[in-house]
Amino acid sequence: MTVAKQKVLALSGDEAVAYAVKQSDVDVIAAYPITPQTIIVERLSEYVHNGEVETEFLCVESEHSALTACLTAAAVGARAFTATASAGLALMHEILYVTSGCRAPVVMAVANRALSAPINIHCDHSDTMVERDSGWIQIYTENSQEAYDSIIQAFKIAENPEILLPVIVGLDGFFLSHTLENVKILPDETVKNFLGVRRFPSVKNHEGKLVPFRLDPENPLTIGPLDLYDYYFEHKRQQEEAMRRASEIIKQVHEEYANISGRRYGDGLIEAYRMEDAEIATVCLGSTAGTVKTVVDKLRYRGVKAGLLRIRTFRPLPVKEITAALENVKVLGVMDRACSFGGFGGPVFHEIRHILYDAPTHPHVANYIYGLGGRDMSYMLINQIYQDLQKILETNRIEKLVQFIGLRE
Repeated sequence: MTVAKQKVLALSGDEAVAYAVKQSDVDVIAAYPITPQTIIVERLSEYVHNGEVETEFLCVESEHSALTACLTAAAVGARAFTATASAGLALMHEILYVTSGCRAPVVMAVANRALSAPINIHCDHSDTMVERDSGWIQIYTENSQEAYDSIIQAFKIAENPEILLPVIVGLDGFFLSHTLENVKILPDETVKNFLGVRRFPSVKNHEGKLVPFRLDPENPLTIGPLDLYDYYFEHKRQQEEAMRRASEIIKQVHEEYANISGRRYGDGLIEAYRMEDAEIATVCLGSTAGTVKTVVDKLRYRGVKAGLLRIRTFRPLPVKEITAALENVKVLGVMDRACSFGGFGGPVFHEIRHILYDAPTHPHVANYIYGLGGRDMSYMLINQIYQDLQKILETNRIEKLVQFIGLRE
């Protein structure tokens, strides 16, 4: 397939997300403003007001209502989008589970922001990490270009009849949401053709008829009813099976998109950077990966076999891909921009260490919690992590399993 001709626009991460939604032929947008997400829905409301899109824009009284509106819109067959951050996502918490349980393929952008208290408007991943078991696919982006590309892919992933699960696309608050970058934009028609129209699987309704899986008065069926112990367990298992199938669908959609855009982010699940012969490496999510790559390049120049594994898709967790990428690593540092209070390390650390328990090889694994509340993760601090990993490699011993980096002790 030929890569489409693209124009370059100077966009913040929020504007890049809004532009992607604009091109995705979305039927319903429901949102409530919250920093640092607000620019997304501001731009979308302008597109609607100016007649640039045929989209119903719902101004609601809360984030809880915003996601409820998107859930019901998706249930009747609409393509639906919302955006939020921090306390807004926390207020949606109940409806996240309802949305995934009803198999409503809503796409939501989250401009990652710390949770209160104390009140903080800057970036960490505590808001989306709370929702990692809510049944939503989670994609974390490194830059504004990837935020644009991931939103478009998210609609195709969510609406796949084999999946029908909602998707969160995370972009780091302020680091990406408010930072201007050059973003390559696909032609409107190319995006429209890539996504197509929403397809529906056929299900049997109460009359025994095969009907599309959506609410329709002409072909009535029930979505999300009372579901006690006689069937609830089976329905939860179906969600898990859909999440497992999603890994291959994410990779397929990512490759299809690469064919028209010329851009790849690893295999769509993980991005391995200079990992072929790496002896020491870090694992991270989000925008920090860009700075880590610079540190890795400098270390490589000095002869240090350093690498980076960036997890792009945190749910479903790409277990096989992560294990394969780390098979030759001797010392691993897992970087968490969130804290699991009382949980002995951060949430990404828990996942990675768990994966490696049954792996053929067992590298030393240390945890580095950083950047809470938007504290900058500088080149020097990342270099400090790699120095610690080198020390562990030399001594074959971890002095401190969980560390807080860049903290005033």
